[in-house]
Amino acid sequence: MILGIDLGGTNIRVGRVDGDGIVGKISEPSPAHLPLEESLDYLVAAVERMMTPQVRGIGIGVPSVVDARSGVVYNVVNIPSWREVHLKDVLERRFGVAVCVNNDANCFALGEMRFGRARGFSDVVAVTLGTGVGAGIVTNGALYNGRNTGAGEIGSLPYLDATLEDYCGSNFFPRHGTTGRRAAEAALAGDGAALAVWDEFGGHVGNMMQTIMFAYDPEAVVLGGGIAGAYPLFEAAMRRKMAEFPYPETVRNLMIEVSDNPDIQILGAAALV
Repeated sequence: MILGIDLGGTNIRVGRVDGDGIVGKISEPSPAHLPLEESLDYLVAAVERMMTPQVRGIGIGVPSVVDARSGVVYNVVNIPSWREVHLKDVLERRFGVAVCVNNDANCFALGEMRFGRARGFSDVVAVTLGTGVGAGIVTNGALYNGRNTGAGEIGSLPYLDATLEDYCGSNFFPRHGTTGRRAAEAALAGDGAALAVWDEFGGHVGNMMQTIMFAYDPEAVVLGGGIAGAYPLFEAAMRRKMAEFPYPETVRNLMIEVSDNPDIQILGAAALV
């Protein structure tokens, strides 16, 4: 049995993973506001609640740059006190089991490859559309980290007057005086202005998909994160923009899947071990 941990700026989720299923989990508010030592104590306490003698390892996904070999995390998003944390050492000393640390988007990709919508594919890009836009890369059936687990950070690429993240994540909607949730509710009710917002959003996601095809030429792209739940609202506009890609065979061959497991990052974190 492995503990999988999804550490975010809002919540810490810890699950016991046995085989390909979760047999117990908890969710606690993230210690984003706490000083370093207090926040680590908070994390350790959450892990202690889920530890049993059967647990033989811990995998944890963190929204940051990670030295996966040493288990050091740097500049964790939304947890200001985590500038440089030797997380692997902290947890191994406390619990006496093997600990693996990686970027949260990579855990999403690994989870989808092992347990989710990317099973059966060898070359996959798994993209989270939420407050941020991150991606994990699977190539030849294995997770590709890069040196600092940042190989898939396509959201940070320059785009128009900002970055892809600003146009393909939740930051897009305030440009139109709304939020993703409100825009989805209005669009589902038939509001024309809201439908136009999603049409524009889909065009930007289509441009991001073109970037993915140029950079990685994957068999499949898996979309996750909160905004992916609104996929039917932006799919058509996304595909229209993808159709402008200069190599139509690439577009025809690309499979696009939408994640359907809210615990996939816990499973992916456990799969690190």
